[in-house]
Amino acid sequence: MVRVSEHVRKTHSPDGGIVLDVMHGRMFGLNLVGSKILELLEQQSSPTLIAQEIARKFGISAEMAEQDVREFLEILEKHHLIETHAPSTAL
Repeated sequence: MVRVSEHVRKTHSPDGGIVLDVMHGRMFGLNLVGSKILELLEQQSSPTLIAQEIARKFGISAEMAEQDVREFLEILEKHHLIETHAPSTAL
């Protein structure tokens, strides 16, 4: 499960978005695609569903969308803007 870190503040606009990492005092600008990916993460969509939506919305191939989403998530994780957790299982 991938989710936006709790120390991140964000805003979305028709042109993209801004992400503020309040813990580290850094700000990042996002283009329209990056903003949409982050928005879908906030809705708890899986990377696979995000790639499908990106492919549909922006008219690109599923393979390209999967690669772009994967690379973007790696960058977000590198900058500590998202957290990856294994789903917990109830016993």
